[in-house]
Amino acid sequence: MEDLFNLAYQEKNEEILEDCNNKIGKILSNIKKLEISCFLSGENDQFNIYLEIHAGAGGTESQDWADMLRRMYLRWFDKKKFKYEIISEHKGEEAGIKSSTVKVDGDHLYGLLRAESGVHRLVRISPFDSGARRHTSFASVWVYPAIDNEIDIKIDEKDLRVDTYRSSGAGGQHVNTTDSAVRITHLPTKIVVQCQNERSQHKNKETCYKMLKARLYEYEIQKRDEKTKEEINSKTDIGWGHQIRSYVLQPYQLVKDLRNKTENTNPKSVLDGNIDQFIEEGIKNR
Repeated sequence: MEDLFNLAYQEKNEEILEDCNNKIGKILSNIKKLEISCFLSGENDQFNIYLEIHAGAGGTESQDWADMLRRMYLRWFDKKKFKYEIISEHKGEEAGIKSSTVKVDGDHLYGLLRAESGVHRLVRISPFDSGARRHTSFASVWVYPAIDNEIDIKIDEKDLRVDTYRSSGAGGQHVNTTDSAVRITHLPTKIVVQCQNERSQHKNKETCYKMLKARLYEYEIQKRDEKTKEEINSKTDIGWGHQIRSYVLQPYQLVKDLRNKTENTNPKSVLDGNIDQFIEEGIKNR
């Protein structure tokens, strides 16, 4: 390709030069994909994931930001043709969501997205403030592997508290009149999982057990890696000093990852799901 390019350059053959440039672009793109795949060799990187998003303090502002974050990831899943299903959702009183859990299926998803776990910060002119003042909002993102049935996680029933409640989402009269939604708390670790997407309480409980096993598996992984454990502990406070990435819409336009200094001056594109550069740098940095 290099020899052909040099020959075409000497002969000023524009058609071959353009063809060479196109092929070189494809080669570089393939090299980048291979480079990223080389990093995805961890023992859990191949797993599907559960993606949890929680609004921080701040009411409607943070709840709207949590919804924007979820939209950003769902758009990225769509671009990559990953299949996803919203398992649980708690809407805000005025707008947005208080929390949401999404099950996502795709190649090496945990390896790709595990570095997205952390607190995400938004700075913008609030659409909910009649005075058009600038607000700072926080939301946390939590990614953990959806383990397969071959991994045996033992759960003692006496360590669980199972609560049922009415689903808050749409779904017809049946959902609104029966306690079909399920919440399970693992008392020793204080891990909480919940599901409300099925009309059957039994199916929701079954999904909760799968999610709990996945969370407990991730919990054991974290215990083996003290550095990761410290990072996870930092997410318990969804606020100042704990953010991994800032999305600034006012007074300037910038998305910046505070761990590896990756920047993008087009926040609209990033929030539309174009987050590959942050994901790739997160993988390399890890």
